[in-house]
Amino acid sequence: MTIIVHHLENSRSQRVLWLLEELGLPYAVERYRRNKATMLAPPELKAVHPLGKSPVIEDDGLVVAETGAIIEYLVDKADGRLGPPAHRGSALHYRHFLHYAEGSLMPPLLVKLVLGRIPLLGKAAQKKLQPMIDVHLDYVEAQLGERPWFAGDAFTAADVMMSFPLEAARSRGGLDASRPATIAWLDKIHARPAYQAALAKGGPYAYA
Repeated sequence: MTIIVHHLENSRSQRVLWLLEELGLPYAVERYRRNKATMLAPPELKAVHPLGKSPVIEDDGLVVAETGAIIEYLVDKADGRLGPPAHRGSALHYRHFLHYAEGSLMPPLLVKLVLGRIPLLGKAAQKKLQPMIDVHLDYVEAQLGERPWFAGDAFTAADVMMSFPLEAARSRGGLDASRPATIAWLDKIHARPAYQAALAKGGPYAYA
């Protein structure tokens, strides 16, 4: 049965399309546009899931929300492909970055985005927040300086999860050429055929 992805433009759900392409699982895309004034998801998404947010997938009568949960669901559906490596240390890296992406790295980037929309005081607060973001960016740079992918020597779903916060960081969080390992990793994922195929199916995405 074809998986339905409820996909919001310029959002975390781009990662779900990318993973589906990497895994070769059949899917269809239901696209949603943001409100131009508020940049929020449209109310139609609440008919799919009570939170009214994206990504959400439907598969064989199941509705799955939250990017991390969806990623784990799809890896399991694909019999573990792109899941945790067999090596214990690499498996720990995999689980860490699968949850670190949204649990630790994304929150300060989201706060900075919100503060940027507040005149005067918001910009001052953004400057105070940047050192917190820099701690994370330095950590990521050090990790990618040790190995080519977040879990180890092979590409995994952990790399898919880490894509959106690092793309957001490149756009608005201070990630630049001063952290070459991270920039090289971004260039590497953007060149993957599955990533490009997902962009073609997903529509507008400002961070690639």
